[in-house]
Amino acid sequence: MGAAEDSFAIIKRGTEEILLEDALRKKLSQERPLRVKAGFDPTAPDLHLGHTVLINKLRQFQDLGHEVLFLIGDFTGMIGDPTGKSATRAPLTRDNVLDNAKSYEEQIFRILDPERTLVVFNSSWMGEMRAAELVQLAAKHTVARMLERDDFSKRFRSGQSIAIHEFLYPLIQGYDSVALKADIELGGTDQKFNLLVGRQLQEAYGQEPQVVITLPILEGLDGVQKMSKSLGNYIGITDPPDEMFGKLMSISDELMWRYLELLSFRPMNDVETWRRAVTAGENPRDIKFMLAVELVSRFHDASAAQRAKDAFIARFQKGAIPDDMPHLQLSPQDSGALPIANLLKEAGLVKSTSEALRMIGQGAVRVDGQRIEDRTLAIQSGTTRVYQVGKRRFSRITVS
Repeated sequence: MGAAEDSFAIIKRGTEEILLEDALRKKLSQERPLRVKAGFDPTAPDLHLGHTVLINKLRQFQDLGHEVLFLIGDFTGMIGDPTGKSATRAPLTRDNVLDNAKSYEEQIFRILDPERTLVVFNSSWMGEMRAAELVQLAAKHTVARMLERDDFSKRFRSGQSIAIHEFLYPLIQGYDSVALKADIELGGTDQKFNLLVGRQLQEAYGQEPQVVITLPILEGLDGVQKMSKSLGNYIGITDPPDEMFGKLMSISDELMWRYLELLSFRPMNDVETWRRAVTAGENPRDIKFMLAVELVSRFHDASAAQRAKDAFIARFQKGAIPDDMPHLQLSPQDSGALPIANLLKEAGLVKSTSEALRMIGQGAVRVDGQRIEDRTLAIQSGTTRVYQVGKRRFSRITVS
């Protein structure tokens, strides 16, 4: 297999779709470095592992010798991405955009190589675009094509309003590819329409159309909903080592394989070897340890990862927690939380809330290995934790 095919295999790992694969192979066979673009609207100041699925792919391109264009959409951020929205999205203020953009710049270099990363802001060209030029840009797309977008078409059919500026969003995102002369653009599966607009506009402006690569949306700790800070099921890349390690160890054995494919830099041959070993009877916890050590090392360092592992083992009494504990999902009350006594009862760890309160009073209840003394503790929605009552009753529970 040639160098281009080797590169193609590396890039394809963990992707959802490549449009078009033959075009990507052709681009990878060229001698010049490719310009690989990914856009981020600065709507949230903290990156989590869900964001890194895409950023890791950018790093792989860098390791292959290509240049990353990390686009911070400070102009589009003030419009508000309508993707997946059932109503017009409130735009960010200029101060919001600048504060969040600064946080992005501080965090991305935990993953990306600064020497091969060009951080750009689309206000650099959109802020200079004249009204007549914007009208010319709008003339290169049709309302019918815009209404092919699922979210727009649903809102149109249901009679919900669609503001004109929302139609501008995919046009401006697409024009970013024209301004940057991008060879490749990456985005989540929910961004496919916008990415394809970039291909169309590049052709309209006489450029070779970019290759579009979509990446899957990573599930959060509950294994169900996408990783999100608002849902509380996330692992932040700035989380302390012990917290990051503990969260990774709390994921289900099934979700572990998904995280290995999308987050680990270990070769897929290694992952497949581990999968066979687990099928043959090896403890999946040992594989999860390797994943947690790798990721904590990446965002902190190797010594911090080893300390987190040692602390985790000590906290859980050197493997006393069973590997086959049930993983339950419980619903919060109207307040958005679930009282600890109710949680323990609903999970079947105690027979009644009064028993739960009594066990808490006796110091027999632990959450993620930590003894709980507060009988009024309320577990917030979006969290996944290991709950223990006494020495033998365990359950991994997601409140969602």
